[in-house]
Amino acid sequence: MDISAQMLIFATVVEQGSISAAARSMGQTPSAVSKQIGLLEDQAHYRLLNRTRTGVLPTQEGQEFYEKCKAMADRFQEAEAMILNLDGIPRGELKITSTVAFGQSQLIPALPEFMEEHPEVQVSLDLTDREIDLRSEGFDVAVCFAEQRKNPDMVIRRIMQSRRVLCASPDYLERSGVPTNFEELAEHNCLRVAGKTQRNAWNSAGATIGDRFEAKGSFGGNSTDVVFRAALAGIGIARLPFYMADRKLQSGELVHVMPEYAPPSTDIVVMFADKRNLAPKTRAFVDYLARRFRDT
Repeated sequence: MDISAQMLIFATVVEQGSISAAARSMGQTPSAVSKQIGLLEDQAHYRLLNRTRTGVLPTQEGQEFYEKCKAMADRFQEAEAMILNLDGIPRGELKITSTVAFGQSQLIPALPEFMEEHPEVQVSLDLTDREIDLRSEGFDVAVCFAEQRKNPDMVIRRIMQSRRVLCASPDYLERSGVPTNFEELAEHNCLRVAGKTQRNAWNSAGATIGDRFEAKGSFGGNSTDVVFRAALAGIGIARLPFYMADRKLQSGELVHVMPEYAPPSTDIVVMFADKRNLAPKTRAFVDYLARRFRDT
C-alpha cells in the first residue's frame, strides 16, 4: 500500500477516534489498519498516535500531519464525487443517519421504493438520536428534527411537519385515572427522553409561563422509540409523534390523553452538506423524501 493510501487511513483513524471504528467504516480489520499506521509512523520517523484505553489521540506531530492528510482526503472525495457525477446516474454507497423513531416507523418502509428506482445505489442506514457531525462521520444525509441543525453550513430541506400527542395504554389509565389538565398530569408517571431536557417540556403551543410543564416520572428512555414501547407496556403517559402513535390509537392499544392539548409541532428535515456539486445519489434521495412525504 502506498503512502497516500496510508495517509487516508490515518485521517480516518483520527476522525473516528479509534482504530476499530475506522476499520469498520473502511471495511477492513483493526489489525490491517494498525499495521498501516505503524508503517506510516516508521516512514515519518515520529509517533503519530497515542493509544488510550478508549481509543487513540494524535500526538502533536500527528495533529499537524493529520491536517495535511485531511486536506488530501477532501481533495480525493471531491475528485471521487466529480467522477460519479459525470453521467448523472445515482450510484454508489449512500450513507444515511436518521432519528430512531422516524427511521423505524417511516424511513425504512420508504426505502424499498427508492432502492427500486435507483438500483445502483447501496444504502447504509444508521439510526441514532445523538447529535451527528455529517462531515466528520462521513454521512451523506441526516433525517432529523429541524432544531437539531447546529451547523449553519448544513442545508436542510423540509420533509414533513410532525405534531405530538399525549397517550397511554388503557391498562395504565384504568389503574391511575385519566388526567384532564396539567395539574392532574403532574400526579402521573410521565415518560421522559433521558438527557433531552427540551423534549421533556410538554407545553401547549403559545403557552404562558404559568402553563409550562416539565414531564417527570420514574422512567426515561434513550430514544422516542423506547418511550413509545414503555407507553405500550403500561408504564406511564408519553408524548409521542402522531405518525408513530396513530396506528396504536386506531387499534385501541393506546388512548389519546388530553386531546385538547396542542403541543408545538416541529419540522422533520433532511440535512446535507452545502456542496455545489451534490452527488446524484444524494440529490435523488433528498428529492425522493420530499416527494414521498409531501402530503404527510
